Amino acid sequence: MVEVKLHDIGEGMTEGDILTYFVKEGDYVKEDQPLVEVQTEKMVAELTSPVKGKVKRILIEPEKTISVGTTVITIEEEGAAVSRASKQDVTQQEVVQTQHALKTDEASISIATSHTKAAPYTRKIAREHNVNLEFVQGTGRRGRITVEDVYRYIENEKELEAEPFQPQLSQLKEPVTEKKKYLAQDDFEVIPFKGRRKQIAKKMTTSLYTIPHVAHFEEVDMTNLLNYRKELKELDVSISIAAFFIKALSISLGKYRVFNAKLDEDKGIIKLEQAIHMGLATDTEEGLIVPVLRNVEKKSLRHIHDEMKQLTKKAQENKLALHEMTGSTFTISNVGPMGSIGATPIINYPETGLMAFHKTKKMPVVNKQDEIVIRSMMNITMTFDHRVADGGTVVAFTNDFKALIENPKLLTLELV
Repeated sequence: MVEVKLHDIGEGMTEGDILTYFVKEGDYVKEDQPLVEVQTEKMVAELTSPVKGKVKRILIEPEKTISVGTTVITIEEEGAAVSRASKQDVTQQEVVQTQHALKTDEASISIATSHTKAAPYTRKIAREHNVNLEFVQGTGRRGRITVEDVYRYIENEKELEAEPFQPQLSQLKEPVTEKKKYLAQDDFEVIPFKGRRKQIAKKMTTSLYTIPHVAHFEEVDMTNLLNYRKELKELDVSISIAAFFIKALSISLGKYRVFNAKLDEDKGIIKLEQAIHMGLATDTEEGLIVPVLRNVEKKSLRHIHDEMKQLTKKAQENKLALHEMTGSTFTISNVGPMGSIGATPIINYPETGLMAFHKTKKMPVVNKQDEIVIRSMMNITMTFDHRVADGGTVVAFTNDFKALIENPKLLTLELV
């Protein structure tokens, strides 16, 4: 009997939540066929079958949280089943029937499981549009249904509506919203504290109770950078402001490497990372996700802009691969477009620092000539680990970053 266990599919993960099974007891499965979908701290992942055979038992119920090493499914390997059958002197007819069942199953596996091969966010979109996923053709890896597949199905259905029709009673039912789905008794409502929300909570708690957080605030004059970006647009070169932030940070982190580091208290060392892998705190329907833009110190502004755009889109669609969500050495949080004027973010443990960018707004400023002028000003927050660095160092670091942003021509001198 082969045991399928929850293994470590993240950076030191300890547990995961069972979301959806793609098979049921008695099903015949192929090697590498997806068996179950699991929610970890960083992603939704699939556990696949290591062998070809028959599902004997499903041991864990959906929505349960289990630790790494827990057996989820047991499978009777095909060869082992045939061997036991011969020892028990089963008839040749029974062997033929077993083999026939295996062959028949290969043709029907996609029909039996395709409707479940979709991420939670994709299912949410389908529910909101009253789409039955059983009728949607998946174009993702191993037939997985993507958000684009759902919207494509919706558009196709609209095209097929050649003439007006009288809605059926089933179509007049009010859609089930998340609020009503979790409606509780008495005078309050509840939502489940599990999955990504629970994993985020654990990581934030670990960070806050492990790292002595200190927040340093600064204001940055964005006027020159905004004008420079406008000049680039006139040349048909579109670069996001966040890309400038990342590039400037990569330069400043190269000078102040203590903020691109990780503390190992057990070994008594501060590990200064060579590469700069930028974590991009991203707000999604599934909660906070941090895709990672790798080796930013080696990339041009245009490359950073394009790759950041791709990663953010994949995060919103819950399509990030494991390597795109792990290994960050410093994290940014660009909350300005949402209207934030200030915050004290929690560090993305086990990193040393996190910088947040807040809303840019025009305001009167006294210049060096004691004149009152209108400038575009932005607040930033630099949260850092006080075990690793002190206030003087963080002020020097943010001043270096500020100088690059306020004088974009200086920034271009160091671009690759």
